[in-house]
Amino acid sequence: MSEAAARNLKVVIEYDGSAYVGWERQKNGLGIQEVMEDAVHTITRERVVVEGSGRTDAGVHALGQVASFRIDKEIQVEKLRLGINAVLPPDIAVLLIEEVPSDFHARRSAKSKRYRYTILNGPARRPHFRHVSYHFPQPLDEAAMDEAAGYLVGEHDFTAFAREADQKKTCVRTILEARVVRDGAFLYIDVVGTGFLYNMVRIITGTLIEVGAGKRDPGSVPALLLSKRREQAGYTVPAQGLALVQVDY
Repeated sequence: MSEAAARNLKVVIEYDGSAYVGWERQKNGLGIQEVMEDAVHTITRERVVVEGSGRTDAGVHALGQVASFRIDKEIQVEKLRLGINAVLPPDIAVLLIEEVPSDFHARRSAKSKRYRYTILNGPARRPHFRHVSYHFPQPLDEAAMDEAAGYLVGEHDFTAFAREADQKKTCVRTILEARVVRDGAFLYIDVVGTGFLYNMVRIITGTLIEVGAGKRDPGSVPALLLSKRREQAGYTVPAQGLALVQVDY
C-alpha cells in the first residue's frame, strides 16, 4: 500500500476495557488495537496499523478514544463503520469514521485528552457499576478534593505521580483542568492535559481520595509536587474507574 495514495481515516472508538490488556497490541494478552486491526482486515482485506491517540492500560475504558489508519479500498466511511462494528465484539464499537488530511495522526496531532475517574462513594456496593467505578465506602469531602485538584493545573514536574520506571524520563506535563464533582453517590474526577504519564491519573485520584478522607490537607499538593517523590503521593487506585473521555485536536 502506498502511503501517499492511501486514504487517511480517523475513527472514534468506545470500549469496555475490562477484558483487555490495554489499547496496544501485546504478547501477553489481547489488546484493543489488535481487535480493531483484525476487524478492519476482515472488512477491507487490507492489513493496517490502527494508531491510537495514546495507550490505555489494562482494564481502563474509553468513551472517545481516537485512532487513525490508512486504506486503499474505496468504500463509503459509513458503510465501513457498519461493517467493522458487525465483526467487533460487543465491548468495542466504532462511533464515527471520517476521512482526514494525509498529515493527520491520532497521537501526534492530539492537543489534549480528557480522562474521568468514577468513584462510587457510599456504604453499599453497586454491582451494576462494578466494572466502571471504584467503590470507596467511607465519606469523602469533594470540596476539599476539588481544592486540592486545582493545585495540579499548569505545567509541573509530576515525578511524584509517576511510577518508578517513568522517572528516568522527563515527567513535566501540563494539566489544563482538574475538577472533582459529586452527583449523588458518585464522585467524578475530571483531568484534562496535553499529555499524561503511566498511571498518573490513577495516582492523582488516590492522592485526592486521601485529601477527601481527611488524611491530607488540600494545600499540601504544591509541596508534594516539589518533592518529586512517588512515596509521598497517594496510592494507585484500580483501573476500572478510569475512562478516556475525549481527545481534542
